[in-house]
Amino acid sequence: MTNTLSGKSQGNEVPTKKKVTGAEAVVLSLLEEGVDILFGYPGGAIMPVYDELYKYQDQLKHVLVRHEQGAVHAAQGFARVTNDVGVCIATSGPGATNLITGIADAMIDSTPLVCITGQVAKHLLGTDAFQETDVVGISMPVTKWNYQVTKASEIPEAIAKAFYLAKSGRPGPVLIDITKNAQFEEFDFEYKKCEKVRSYKPVEPAEESTLEEAAKLINEAKKPYILVGQGVILSEAQKEFIEFVEKTGAPVASTLLGLSAVSADHPQYVGYLGMHGNYGPNVKTNECDVLIAIGMRFDDRVTGDLSRYAKQAKVIHFEIDPAEIDKNVKTDVAVIADAKEALTRLLPKLENRTHDAWLEEFRACDRLEEEKVHVNDFAPDTKKPKMAEVVKMLSEMTEGKAVIVTDVGQHQMVTTRYYEFRQSVSNVTSGGLGTMGFALPAAIGAKFGKRDREVVMIAGDGGFQMTLQELGTIMQEKLPVKILILNNSFLGMVRQWQQMFFERRYSFTEMDNPDFVKLAGAFDIEAMRVSDRESLHDGLTAMLNSEESFLLEVVVEKETNVFPMIPTGESVSNVRLE
Repeated sequence: MTNTLSGKSQGNEVPTKKKVTGAEAVVLSLLEEGVDILFGYPGGAIMPVYDELYKYQDQLKHVLVRHEQGAVHAAQGFARVTNDVGVCIATSGPGATNLITGIADAMIDSTPLVCITGQVAKHLLGTDAFQETDVVGISMPVTKWNYQVTKASEIPEAIAKAFYLAKSGRPGPVLIDITKNAQFEEFDFEYKKCEKVRSYKPVEPAEESTLEEAAKLINEAKKPYILVGQGVILSEAQKEFIEFVEKTGAPVASTLLGLSAVSADHPQYVGYLGMHGNYGPNVKTNECDVLIAIGMRFDDRVTGDLSRYAKQAKVIHFEIDPAEIDKNVKTDVAVIADAKEALTRLLPKLENRTHDAWLEEFRACDRLEEEKVHVNDFAPDTKKPKMAEVVKMLSEMTEGKAVIVTDVGQHQMVTTRYYEFRQSVSNVTSGGLGTMGFALPAAIGAKFGKRDREVVMIAGDGGFQMTLQELGTIMQEKLPVKILILNNSFLGMVRQWQQMFFERRYSFTEMDNPDFVKLAGAFDIEAMRVSDRESLHDGLTAMLNSEESFLLEVVVEKETNVFPMIPTGESVSNVRLE
C-alpha cells in the first residue's frame, strides 16, 4: 500500500485534511488506491496534473508512451497480468479520442481500467474550444461508467468510485474527464475508498437451488463437457477450477481468453475452441449431453451458427454478468456468481466421476487433426519456416511458461494453437475487439506488471506497424521486452479469407515493409532477421538469452493458411481441416 496524507492507508480511516489543488488531488487519490505506475501522454488540458506528477515521481512512476493508444493498451497489459486496475492518462480532444480503441477493447475483454482525461475549462464547454471534444459522450457506450468532473472537490469521490466500479463484478474500463479549472481549484482534500454504490450490486452469492440443479445435471451426465473462459482467471479461481475438472472427469476446452487457466498438459485438457480452434473441441460441442460454460460469454467466434450450437445438450452457464445469461445461448441452469465463490460451494455437491471413453473421442479427433493439419504445419516443404514451426519452437524453449502477448491475425491463431501454456496468467491478447496494434504496447504494460517473467510479444508485420512507435517507450525505459515479428509481407488473415472466399483476389493485403532490423537499430534495440529454418533456433536463442529488449524478425512462408477453420455462419460441426 502506498503512502497517504496520514501515512499508511488504513482501510476506512479518514485521512488528515489538507488544502490541495484538484491536480494534486488526482495524484493523491491514485496513491490512495495503491497505484504505483500509470501510462500516459501530456498535453495542454492535463498539464496541471502532469505538473503534480513531476513532484511525486518517487511514489508514482509515469511511463511516457509515444501515442495515447499505446497508453491504454499498456494499461491493459498491466491489468491483465496483475489482476489490478490499469491506469492511463491523456489530454483532451485527440488525446482523449486516441484512447477510445483501447477502452472499447477493454470493455469487451472485461479489463479493469481507470482512464483519466483532461478537458477544457468549464466555462468553455460546448464552445468548440481548442482541443475540446465530448469524450464522455463518445466513450459512454464503451465504458462501464464515465463522469466529467467540473469542480475540484468532486475529484476524490469520482476517482474512488472509478476504481470500485472498474474492479468489482465484471471488470471493465471507466473514464474520468476533468476540466482544467477543476485541476487548478483548491479544496480540503480527504479520501475515502468506495465500497458500494447505490443501485449497483456487482455480484451476489450463487443461489443454492441453482448450484443443486447444476450438481445434479453434472453428476448424471454421460458426456459432460467443460468450457473455460477468462472469468476463471479474473476471479482467481484456477485452483477450484482444476478441482472441479478432476472431480467431474470431464473434458475441458478453453476459449481464446481462457487459455492458460488450465495447463496444456493436463490429461483432461482437449484444446482450444473457436473459428481456428482445435477440431475435437469444436465438433464435440454438438455431441455432449451437458455443456458446462464457466466465465465465458458464448462469443460468435466460439459458437458459429447459434441455431445449430449444442442443441442436444443441457447448458449450465456460470457467469458473473446477468446480461450474458441467455444472450446468445439459452441456458438450462444459470449460476450467476463469481466463479471462485460458485465453484467452492459446488465442489462438495459433486460425485467423483471418470469419462474415459468420452475423453477418448476427443483424442481420436486429435489424431485426425494431427494427420490433416499438424503434418502440413510442420512439414519442411517450404524454403522459409512456417509460423507454426516458430511458435512450437518458442513454446518448447520457454517450457510454456512465458507471458505471451499477441496481436491479431494469423500469428495470433497459430500461437493460441501451438503455444502450450503451462503457467496461468500467461496469455494476453485482444479477444473480442480484435485490435491490430495491441501487442507491442500491451507487452510493455505486461512487462511492468511481471518484471520477473519472460514477456514475448508476437505480432505480424501488419499489426506491428500500427503501434511500432512504442519502440521508443521500450528504448527510454530500457525494458527487456522480447519482440517477435512473423513477417509474411501480407495482412495474412485477410489474405487467407480472400483466397478462400473471394477467389484469390488479394485486394490491398500485400505489404512492402521497412527493414525491421534497421528500424530496431534506430531505437537502440538489438535485432536479428531469420529467413530459413536452419537459423530459427539460433535466432530464438539469441532473443531469449538477451537481458535487454530484442527484436527477432522471422521471415515466414507467405501463403500458409490457418486450419482448422469454421467458415463464418457455419456450425461448429462443419470444421474444415483443409
